[in-house]
Amino acid sequence: MRFKSLSELKRPKPYEIFLANLPQNIVMSQYAKTKTFKINELILTIHGDSFEWYGYTLGTKDSPELIIDIGLPKNDQNLLDYTIIGSKGIAEFQESLPGYTLINGWIHSHGALQYKHFSNTDEKNNLTVLDFISTRTRKPIAKREIIIQDLVFLLKDRFTEKDLGKGSATLITDGPITEARIMETVFGSFCYSIVIGDEGWHKQKIYFQEKGVLSGQTSVNSKEVDLIFADTGKTLTQSDIQVLAKEVEEKIQPNTDPPPEMIERM
Repeated sequence: MRFKSLSELKRPKPYEIFLANLPQNIVMSQYAKTKTFKINELILTIHGDSFEWYGYTLGTKDSPELIIDIGLPKNDQNLLDYTIIGSKGIAEFQESLPGYTLINGWIHSHGALQYKHFSNTDEKNNLTVLDFISTRTRKPIAKREIIIQDLVFLLKDRFTEKDLGKGSATLITDGPITEARIMETVFGSFCYSIVIGDEGWHKQKIYFQEKGVLSGQTSVNSKEVDLIFADTGKTLTQSDIQVLAKEVEEKIQPNTDPPPEMIERM
């Protein structure tokens, strides 16, 4: 038999059934938006200069896709143009939250910089946050066929050790089977990533992770999305601003004289 091209030798595409979608845009409450840019203002007022800072976007277990608030942890480093986060800090902050609240992403500021996109350091931070929160935002999004070449069917209590040596995989059943389709659950999870500036601009991405339960096959991808604001009825009060100012003073740690090894990483 002759093939016109090698494309005719490609394996058939695995059968897949979609169960649910992951978020395709980021929805943030007006309260969270106002709080975000208020932090920028307070940093300038309290610390006398514009510094990068980071926080976590927060949702609830019932509505993990909606950003209802911004959590401000004690930042590891705050420079004029550099900030980095670690998995240990994420875990500690998650443990400090009420049981119904979860981290669904992270947000950071480039301050007065005209760097209106994600840096290489930001991309590393994105993956760090995704790795931590993937188990908290995941849900079954598909059933996907696992294609096994040379699958062998054996009857329970009617096979030998020699039979087990055949094929690439073996399915042992309690009745005769000549054909089977093995479908694994594919879990999908997401992580929001937002960067803002003092002038009010913002850029955002969603990072996605998919993982097959049986195959362990994992993929990560991202895409730029729209940021949609929703009115949840909650507003940032003067009392809230006073509490936030104290947080900014205690948790933002400007480092205007970084060691040489830190400068090399910037």
